[in-house]
Amino acid sequence: MRYEMMLPHQIRRAIAETWPVVLPLGVLEYHGEHMAVGMDTLVVVRALEAIEAEMDVVLLPPFYYGAASYAVEPPEGNGSLQVDAGTLAPFAREMFTGLLRIGFRHIHFFIHHQTENFAAGMPTDLAFKFGARQAIFAFLEKTRGEGFWGDEKMADYYASQADQRDPFNWIKGHPLLTAEAIKFYPFDHAGIGETSLVLAFCPEAVDLGRLDEARWYTRTAREASAELGARGRDLILAHLREVLGPR
Repeated sequence: MRYEMMLPHQIRRAIAETWPVVLPLGVLEYHGEHMAVGMDTLVVVRALEAIEAEMDVVLLPPFYYGAASYAVEPPEGNGSLQVDAGTLAPFAREMFTGLLRIGFRHIHFFIHHQTENFAAGMPTDLAFKFGARQAIFAFLEKTRGEGFWGDEKMADYYASQADQRDPFNWIKGHPLLTAEAIKFYPFDHAGIGETSLVLAFCPEAVDLGRLDEARWYTRTAREASAELGARGRDLILAHLREVLGPR
Protein backbone atom coordinates (compact mmCIF):
# COMPACT_ATOMS: atom_id res chain seq x y z
CA MET A 1 0.00 0.00 0.00
CA ARG A 2 1.11 3.55 -0.67
CA TYR A 3 1.85 5.14 2.69
CA GLU A 4 0.28 8.48 1.81
CA MET A 5 -3.03 6.71 1.06
CA MET A 6 -3.17 4.60 4.23
CA LEU A 7 -5.71 5.15 6.99
CA PRO A 8 -4.55 4.82 10.63
CA HIS A 9 -6.16 1.40 11.08
CA GLN A 10 -4.21 0.17 8.03
CA ILE A 11 -0.98 1.55 9.46
CA ARG A 12 -1.66 -0.26 12.75
CA ARG A 13 -2.28 -3.49 10.85
CA ALA A 14 0.98 -3.09 8.91
CA ILE A 15 2.84 -2.59 12.21
CA ALA A 16 1.20 -5.59 13.87
CA GLU A 17 1.94 -7.83 10.89
CA THR A 18 5.46 -6.44 10.39
CA TRP A 19 4.96 -5.44 6.79
CA PRO A 20 8.09 -4.26 5.00
CA VAL A 21 8.24 -0.47 4.71
CA VAL A 22 10.12 0.54 1.58
CA LEU A 23 11.69 3.82 0.43
CA PRO A 24 12.58 4.22 -3.27
CA LEU A 25 15.76 6.32 -3.11
CA GLY A 26 17.52 8.04 -5.98
CA VAL A 27 18.67 11.17 -7.75
CA LEU A 28 17.96 13.48 -10.65
CA GLU A 29 20.95 13.20 -13.00
CA TYR A 30 21.87 13.66 -16.63
CA HIS A 31 21.57 10.34 -18.50
CA GLY A 32 22.43 11.41 -22.01
CA GLU A 33 20.15 13.11 -24.49
CA HIS A 34 17.95 10.04 -24.86
CA MET A 35 16.81 9.37 -21.30
CA ALA A 36 14.95 11.12 -18.49
CA VAL A 37 16.95 12.63 -15.64
CA GLY A 38 14.92 10.64 -13.11
CA MET A 39 16.03 7.29 -14.55
CA ASP A 40 17.88 6.08 -11.42
CA THR A 41 14.82 6.61 -9.26
CA LEU A 42 12.16 5.71 -11.80
CA VAL A 43 13.38 2.12 -12.18
CA VAL A 44 13.37 1.68 -8.39
CA VAL A 45 9.84 3.06 -8.16
CA ARG A 46 8.52 0.86 -10.99
CA ALA A 47 10.18 -2.26 -9.56
CA LEU A 48 8.70 -1.65 -6.11
CA GLU A 49 5.28 -0.93 -7.60
CA ALA A 50 5.43 -4.37 -9.21
CA ILE A 51 6.24 -5.92 -5.83
CA GLU A 52 3.48 -3.90 -4.15
CA ALA A 53 1.02 -5.66 -6.47
CA GLU A 54 2.26 -9.07 -5.27
CA MET A 55 2.63 -8.77 -1.49
CA ASP A 56 1.82 -6.67 1.56
CA VAL A 57 4.29 -3.79 1.67
CA VAL A 58 4.16 -0.14 2.70
CA LEU A 59 5.53 1.92 -0.19
CA LEU A 60 6.81 5.31 0.94
CA PRO A 61 6.79 8.30 -1.43
CA PRO A 62 10.04 8.22 -3.45
CA PHE A 63 12.97 10.48 -2.56
CA TYR A 64 14.58 11.88 -5.70
CA TYR A 65 16.92 14.44 -4.15
CA GLY A 66 20.09 12.46 -3.52
CA ALA A 67 23.71 13.35 -4.23
CA ALA A 68 23.74 13.12 -8.02
CA SER A 69 27.20 14.76 -8.31
CA TYR A 70 28.49 16.60 -11.36
CA ALA A 71 30.92 13.85 -12.30
CA VAL A 72 29.09 13.04 -15.55
CA GLU A 73 28.20 16.51 -16.84
CA PRO A 74 27.85 20.03 -15.40
CA PRO A 75 24.27 20.84 -14.43
CA GLU A 76 23.71 23.90 -16.60
CA GLY A 77 21.10 22.97 -19.19
CA ASN A 78 21.58 19.26 -18.47
CA GLY A 79 19.43 18.79 -15.39
CA SER A 80 21.59 17.10 -12.74
CA LEU A 81 20.40 18.23 -9.30
CA GLN A 82 23.06 17.78 -6.62
CA VAL A 83 22.26 17.75 -2.90
CA ASP A 84 25.31 17.31 -0.68
CA ALA A 85 25.47 14.12 1.36
CA GLY A 86 26.16 16.17 4.47
CA THR A 87 22.65 17.54 4.12
CA LEU A 88 21.13 14.14 3.41
CA ALA A 89 22.36 12.34 6.54
CA PRO A 90 20.46 14.53 9.05
CA PHE A 91 17.34 14.29 6.91
CA ALA A 92 17.66 10.50 6.79
CA ARG A 93 18.14 10.32 10.55
CA GLU A 94 14.98 12.35 11.20
CA MET A 95 12.94 10.40 8.66
CA PHE A 96 14.01 7.00 10.02
CA THR A 97 13.47 8.17 13.60
CA GLY A 98 9.92 9.12 12.65
CA LEU A 99 9.26 5.72 11.08
CA LEU A 100 10.59 3.95 14.19
CA ARG A 101 8.39 6.08 16.44
CA ILE A 102 5.34 5.20 14.34
CA GLY A 103 6.14 1.55 15.08
CA PHE A 104 7.74 0.16 11.93
CA ARG A 105 10.54 -2.37 12.40
CA HIS A 106 11.04 -3.75 8.87
CA ILE A 107 12.32 -0.71 6.98
CA HIS A 108 14.27 -0.82 3.71
CA PHE A 109 15.59 1.58 1.13
CA PHE A 110 16.54 0.61 -2.41
CA ILE A 111 18.85 2.63 -4.63
CA HIS A 112 20.28 2.26 -8.13
CA HIS A 113 22.54 5.34 -8.42
CA GLN A 114 26.28 4.57 -8.16
CA THR A 115 25.74 1.08 -6.72
CA GLU A 116 28.24 -0.92 -8.78
CA ASN A 117 30.31 -1.29 -5.58
CA PHE A 118 27.61 -1.08 -2.94
CA ALA A 119 29.74 -2.64 -0.21
CA ALA A 120 32.11 0.35 -0.37
CA GLY A 121 29.28 2.83 -0.76
CA MET A 122 28.76 6.17 -2.45
CA PRO A 123 27.53 9.51 -1.00
CA THR A 124 23.75 8.98 -1.19
CA ASP A 125 23.56 5.44 0.15
CA LEU A 126 26.25 6.13 2.77
CA ALA A 127 24.32 9.17 4.01
CA PHE A 128 21.15 7.12 4.40
CA LYS A 129 23.02 4.22 6.02
CA PHE A 130 24.62 6.64 8.48
CA GLY A 131 21.31 8.34 9.19
CA ALA A 132 19.71 4.94 9.79
CA ARG A 133 22.38 3.90 12.29
CA GLN A 134 22.12 7.20 14.13
CA ALA A 135 18.34 6.86 14.28
CA ILE A 136 18.49 3.33 15.67
CA PHE A 137 21.07 4.17 18.35
CA ALA A 138 19.16 7.28 19.46
CA PHE A 139 15.83 5.45 19.47
CA LEU A 140 17.19 2.55 21.52
CA GLU A 141 18.83 4.86 24.06
CA LYS A 142 15.58 6.80 24.40
CA THR A 143 13.29 3.78 24.71
CA ARG A 144 15.57 1.32 26.52
CA GLY A 145 17.98 3.66 28.26
CA GLU A 146 21.76 3.92 28.28
CA GLY A 147 23.46 0.57 28.61
CA PHE A 148 20.74 -1.09 26.53
CA TRP A 149 23.24 -3.29 24.69
CA GLY A 150 24.80 -4.57 27.91
CA ASP A 151 21.42 -5.48 29.38
CA GLU A 152 20.61 -9.16 29.86
CA LYS A 153 17.80 -8.81 27.29
CA MET A 154 20.46 -8.45 24.61
CA ALA A 155 22.25 -11.68 25.56
CA ASP A 156 21.21 -13.30 22.25
CA TYR A 157 22.58 -10.38 20.20
CA TYR A 158 25.23 -12.32 18.30
CA ALA A 159 22.92 -15.30 17.78
CA SER A 160 20.13 -13.11 16.37
CA GLN A 161 22.06 -10.96 13.90
CA ALA A 162 20.40 -12.64 10.91
CA ASP A 163 16.82 -11.81 11.95
CA GLN A 164 14.57 -9.01 13.15
CA ARG A 165 15.40 -9.61 16.82
CA ASP A 166 18.55 -7.60 16.16
CA PRO A 167 17.43 -3.94 16.25
CA PHE A 168 20.19 -3.02 13.83
CA ASN A 169 18.25 -5.00 11.23
CA TRP A 170 15.25 -2.70 11.58
CA ILE A 171 16.57 -0.49 8.76
CA LYS A 172 18.50 -1.85 5.79
CA GLY A 173 19.73 -0.44 2.49
CA HIS A 174 20.00 -2.42 -0.75
CA PRO A 175 21.19 -1.90 -4.31
CA LEU A 176 18.54 -2.46 -6.95
CA LEU A 177 20.99 -4.62 -8.91
CA THR A 178 23.05 -6.83 -6.61
CA ALA A 179 26.67 -7.79 -7.23
CA GLU A 180 25.42 -11.25 -8.20
CA ALA A 181 22.90 -9.82 -10.67
CA ILE A 182 25.61 -7.65 -12.28
CA LYS A 183 27.38 -10.87 -13.30
CA PHE A 184 24.43 -11.54 -15.61
CA TYR A 185 23.32 -8.05 -16.58
CA PRO A 186 25.35 -5.04 -17.79
CA PHE A 187 25.78 -2.23 -15.27
CA ASP A 188 26.55 1.15 -16.81
CA HIS A 189 25.50 4.78 -16.96
CA ALA A 190 23.00 5.56 -19.73
CA GLY A 191 24.38 2.74 -21.88
CA ILE A 192 22.85 -0.54 -22.98
CA GLY A 193 22.13 -1.73 -19.45
CA GLU A 194 20.34 1.28 -18.02
CA THR A 195 18.60 2.17 -21.26
CA SER A 196 17.26 -1.38 -21.56
CA LEU A 197 16.05 -1.31 -17.96
CA VAL A 198 14.11 1.87 -18.61
CA LEU A 199 12.67 0.40 -21.81
CA ALA A 200 11.37 -2.51 -19.71
CA PHE A 201 10.18 -0.54 -16.67
CA CYS A 202 9.33 2.93 -17.97
CA PRO A 203 9.54 3.14 -21.79
CA GLU A 204 8.01 6.62 -21.87
CA ALA A 205 11.25 7.92 -20.28
CA VAL A 206 13.38 6.94 -23.32
CA ASP A 207 13.68 8.49 -26.79
CA LEU A 208 16.38 6.61 -28.71
CA GLY A 209 15.90 9.01 -31.60
CA ARG A 210 17.77 11.58 -29.50
CA LEU A 211 20.70 9.30 -28.68
CA ASP A 212 24.00 11.23 -28.83
CA GLU A 213 26.91 8.85 -29.40
CA ALA A 214 29.51 11.60 -28.93
CA ARG A 215 29.60 10.68 -25.24
CA TRP A 216 31.45 7.44 -24.58
CA TYR A 217 29.09 6.28 -21.86
CA THR A 218 25.99 6.39 -24.06
CA ARG A 219 27.36 4.67 -27.19
CA THR A 220 26.24 1.17 -26.27
CA ALA A 221 22.66 2.43 -25.76
CA ARG A 222 22.08 1.96 -29.49
CA GLU A 223 21.99 -1.79 -28.73
CA ALA A 224 19.41 -1.43 -25.94
CA SER A 225 16.15 -3.36 -26.06
CA ALA A 226 13.13 -4.02 -23.91
CA GLU A 227 13.94 -7.74 -24.17
CA LEU A 228 17.33 -7.24 -22.52
CA GLY A 229 15.75 -4.94 -19.98
CA ALA A 230 13.23 -7.65 -19.10
CA ARG A 231 16.13 -9.90 -18.13
CA GLY A 232 17.38 -7.25 -15.74
CA ARG A 233 13.86 -6.65 -14.47
CA ASP A 234 13.46 -10.34 -13.63
CA LEU A 235 16.75 -10.36 -11.69
CA ILE A 236 15.67 -7.25 -9.78
CA LEU A 237 12.21 -8.57 -8.92
CA ALA A 238 13.65 -11.88 -7.72
CA HIS A 239 15.98 -9.93 -5.42
CA LEU A 240 13.14 -7.80 -4.08
CA ARG A 241 10.99 -10.84 -3.38
CA GLU A 242 13.86 -12.44 -1.46
CA VAL A 243 14.50 -9.35 0.66
CA LEU A 244 10.89 -8.37 1.31
CA GLY A 245 9.19 -11.77 1.34
CA PRO A 246 7.94 -13.69 4.39
CA ARG A 247 10.43 -14.28 7.20
